[in-house]
Amino acid sequence: MSKGSAAMKTTENGLPLNSMANKIAQIDELCAKAKILPVITISREEDILPMADALAAGGLTTLEVTLRSAFGLTAIRVLREQRPELCVGAGTILDRKMLADAEAAGAQFIVTPGCTQDLLEAGVESSLPMLPGISSASEIMVGYALGYRRFKLFPAEISGGVAAIKALGGPFTEVRFCPTGGVGPSNLKAYMALPNVMCVGGSWMLDSAWIKNGDWAQVEKASAEAVALFDVK
Repeated sequence: MSKGSAAMKTTENGLPLNSMANKIAQIDELCAKAKILPVITISREEDILPMADALAAGGLTTLEVTLRSAFGLTAIRVLREQRPELCVGAGTILDRKMLADAEAAGAQFIVTPGCTQDLLEAGVESSLPMLPGISSASEIMVGYALGYRRFKLFPAEISGGVAAIKALGGPFTEVRFCPTGGVGPSNLKAYMALPNVMCVGGSWMLDSAWIKNGDWAQVEKASAEAVALFDVK
């Protein structure tokens, strides 16, 4: 090491802090804790805290806040400041600027609906773990070449669902998935039974009518019922 160079920062496990190996470990840890990533789109600023509180009361404390609305970044900032016990990520990240904005807002992880070479490279450079969206073997290979081993299959059901993930497990033995899109109570257990599925993403516990009416008790109930599915053999 040259005289002027700084020592490389490492994690408790000895992994370089910004390495892909460390980011993969972070994704594994948050998915193991979450099991379900609720996909949240905020339509009204006043919904941010009660929605998050209802999800958390139901047992869902790792949240993917999408940037599909004007309130996405605000929601991430508010939750990081006022609900620090939650793990808050940014979803629907489409390009470098959105990634940078999500980082600045305090997001703890990044989820994308698809992937481009530039966005994948930005994820490698970022300090945050990123879960890129894919729907084909070719897209996996592009990410794989850059060190990615964890992906979101989206839209999962349209892209082949359980059968597709089983098939992809053949050539991609190191890869694990978070299927999102068409996942719900009726097929959640079928996905989670697959060894290469680490968690699922969904929004069925956030019915639009409940959100519109502020029926947070129903959101809590649906969240608790979703979590309870993992305890049923």
